[in-house]
Amino acid sequence: MLEKIDVAKQSIKNIVIGQDQVVDLLFTALLANGHILLESYPGLGKTKLAKSFAKVINGDFRRIQFTPDVLPSDITGIQFLNPKTHEFELRMGPIKTNILLADEINRATPRTQSSLLEAMEEQQITIDGITINNPSPFLVVATQNPIESNQGTFPLPEAQLDRFLMKINLDFPMPEQELEVLNVYQSDDPFHHIIPVLSIQEVVELQKKVTFVEVSKVVKNYLMAIIWGTRQHPEVEMGASTRAALSLMRVGQAYAFLQGRKFVTPQDIKELAPFVLEHRIILTLDGMMRKTKHEVILEVIEQQQVPVEMEFGK
Repeated sequence: MLEKIDVAKQSIKNIVIGQDQVVDLLFTALLANGHILLESYPGLGKTKLAKSFAKVINGDFRRIQFTPDVLPSDITGIQFLNPKTHEFELRMGPIKTNILLADEINRATPRTQSSLLEAMEEQQITIDGITINNPSPFLVVATQNPIESNQGTFPLPEAQLDRFLMKINLDFPMPEQELEVLNVYQSDDPFHHIIPVLSIQEVVELQKKVTFVEVSKVVKNYLMAIIWGTRQHPEVEMGASTRAALSLMRVGQAYAFLQGRKFVTPQDIKELAPFVLEHRIILTLDGMMRKTKHEVILEVIEQQQVPVEMEFGK
């Protein structure tokens, strides 16, 4: 089945050119059963990425354009009185889907942002006391522009940021890659030629298999050393949570599985830690003036001794 995933990845990489790492991390998040926060400038292919991703796994796709006037009921759904039957009927919102693109999530009010929390954490929605299970798999791909360029935005609170498995910065492609974009899209939109490669049931089965990937005691100790390093760093006010530790382990398992391995290595944890931890820490005022969160996380990682190969198999 890994061959199918490779085909699915390549199908998306042919559409969203120059973002190979982002595509790989998106599949990692899917198999780890987590959500993604994409930060980038407009026009870099976020919507195309999410739509292509949903199409190759044969999943439902919905998109919500967040603005200050979007209400929680616009996302979850409502109960309305049918004038013909004089009975209340449930009308589901776009959140009941497999892949949800929450576009510019930080332009919505905190009340509207929080309407995603239950679905993200428990994969269910509650409307007027009625609980509805969301389909599986369920993946939120939320986007936001870089904070320094935003006006009239509502930064996501720490409690909601902690629900995102990974935060990924979508950067501009290289000049030769952008030239390839022009060539590929000159006469036709290749998105229309994407075909489903995986089924929803296959994705669910893969998610279950990921949980059996071995995480040795040595790797867990290395992972926790990084987590505690964020809490003890002098320029960090609030370090990574226990949920962050679990997320890093899950991401490591999914990443190792996609590499065809049955065990997680310390190198997996080292490579993935910035994506999992950067959005989960708060710097001190002095720290914010001196460094970025990314620089602090890299410092924490470099301060930990990486177990050698003979050790992490124990």
